[in-house]
Amino acid sequence: MNLSLDCQIATDNRDIPTLTDIELWVSVAIGQRMDNAQICVRIVDEDEIAGLNFNYRAKNTPTNVLSFPADLPDYIDLPILGDLVVCAPVVNREAIDQEKFSQSHWAHMIIHGTLHLLGYDHINDDDAVAMENLEIELLSSLNIANPYEISH
Repeated sequence: MNLSLDCQIATDNRDIPTLTDIELWVSVAIGQRMDNAQICVRIVDEDEIAGLNFNYRAKNTPTNVLSFPADLPDYIDLPILGDLVVCAPVVNREAIDQEKFSQSHWAHMIIHGTLHLLGYDHINDDDAVAMENLEIELLSSLNIANPYEISH
């Protein structure tokens, strides 16, 4: 697969994955679903993602990741998937709160967001189970534990 990745770092938070890691995780999520893909991953702070979350989802709070699929007309044949916006402070805080390795949680969020760009969602229970199972499979291929298992 030929991936064109635009990675934008719009945070002072330096506890973020490398470009190589992000590229790997996006590639794993896309897999054999596309021969060519273009995607933008923007890593931000809480203020920026809270504004986007409010403007696009009417939720006045920061969130971990937002996916903005490209909405191209049918006559435009470009492999543009869309944009992911990931909030570094939220993802890092969740990893600590959920007692997960930071890299593993970042991988999960990037894969999760990329799957949304590919059309997967978790609006109803059946779709949520299918998406979670795919995430578990993809993360397992990276030797990352099931993110939905609660460890105590």
